[in-house]
Amino acid sequence: MKKNGTMMQYFEWYLPAGMLWKQIAEQAEELKNNGITALWIPPPYKGSSGIKDVGYAVYDLYDLGEFDQKGTVPTKYGTKDELLAAIQAAHQHGMQVYADIVLDHKMGADATETVAAKEYNPENRNEQEGASKEVTVWTHFTFPGRNKKYSDFEWHWNDFVAIDWDEKRDEKGIFKFRGKEWQENVDGELGNYDYLMGADIDLNNPDVVEELTKWGYWFLKTTDVDGFRLDAVKHMEFTFYRDWLETLRKEVKEELFSVGEYWQSDYNALKNYIETTEGTLSLFDVPLHFKFSEASNQGNKFDMRTIFDGTLTKDDPLRSVTFVDNHDTQPGQSLESWVQDWFKPLAYALTLLRAEGYPCVFYGDYYGIPHNNIQPKKDMLVPLLKARELYAYGEQHDYFDHANTIGWTREGDDEHEGSGLAVVLTNGSSGDKVMYVGKKFAGHQFRDYTGNRTELVAIGEDGNGKFPVNGGSVSVWVDKKD
Repeated sequence: MKKNGTMMQYFEWYLPAGMLWKQIAEQAEELKNNGITALWIPPPYKGSSGIKDVGYAVYDLYDLGEFDQKGTVPTKYGTKDELLAAIQAAHQHGMQVYADIVLDHKMGADATETVAAKEYNPENRNEQEGASKEVTVWTHFTFPGRNKKYSDFEWHWNDFVAIDWDEKRDEKGIFKFRGKEWQENVDGELGNYDYLMGADIDLNNPDVVEELTKWGYWFLKTTDVDGFRLDAVKHMEFTFYRDWLETLRKEVKEELFSVGEYWQSDYNALKNYIETTEGTLSLFDVPLHFKFSEASNQGNKFDMRTIFDGTLTKDDPLRSVTFVDNHDTQPGQSLESWVQDWFKPLAYALTLLRAEGYPCVFYGDYYGIPHNNIQPKKDMLVPLLKARELYAYGEQHDYFDHANTIGWTREGDDEHEGSGLAVVLTNGSSGDKVMYVGKKFAGHQFRDYTGNRTELVAIGEDGNGKFPVNGGSVSVWVDKKD
């Protein structure tokens, strides 16, 4: 029997070092029992800050916590053996694992090189500032601690397009190297958003593409992960991941779920990326996250009927991965846009209990974020996760007909015994909504699976029930018989 899939982003920004891979192995059974079917794990390779690196300042893609580099053998999350044990534990409990992949840039080079470069305006990457000059840049990666194990590829300045630091002058800027051009098929923000940070990898260099493809083979065969979360795709030649994924699917794993992070509130940019990549990968529904953030800040002034307007989930649900918050939106981070606590149950109901989208639950919501004194919301999340696993099946009927109070029902199906539900939520005062759950439930009584309401709702002969909800809350009604 196929159950609804639910992903969990299994990290937040401020985790202590050395615990995550071991915790996955310890928690795998509980996570599976609570309805999680896949884990998105952080970048598992050595970063330039060693034991403190969250993983996005990539140093050595081949060092999964195996070599003494950047002052440590383990990564922030543990050793290579602990990583492999965590993946194996997830698999043993029927969960998939998606690894966070960062192929946009590298940091922490082992030596400098001198190259002619032109400086560009950070606010308009098409505008050159001054004449060409020689710069000293950190672009020579030799990985001495690994000593050519797995790959003898050394990175030089010609494998990159640009960098943001001139060691010669002790100067910050955007320096594009001699003979290099910005990749054309990238996001148009700041004129051309090819350059993000560090040493910007040149995806027009065939030697680089060959090495990254070889690494992809090696990584999949070494770790046995089931898919990828792809970082910063709007900064990378759009066709790169299309071709890279197609090659890996053909050669290594046919089923290789992949979701890209394209951080843009304008849905049209996401649509363009999906069309350009020919639907090779899904995208996180960033516009929906911003809707949640906006709704949580506006309170009862936000029109809940519009919550899905201008979102990927509404237009292309099969390519949409929905989320409420993540490591970038959490307090103190670069894209902070935290959804307020009062709205979290509503947002998670909207992602977990509807037919559209592949939902992702955030570690920081499930376990809390001690660094910011954010308390765990596990007690709120587990009933919604279990409701998704057990009841959220069958034909969907929407009741988005009130500015504050909206709802929907799922009629259930024969494959999932006892399935079917009614969801009603509001950003205003308490109320109720008459909704159709199906004539097969005629004469039955429904209970609130969240426990927010204690009464029972009788289903009439016509398959309708009158479902109440508390103010600023959500209720999930299921058949009492189940």
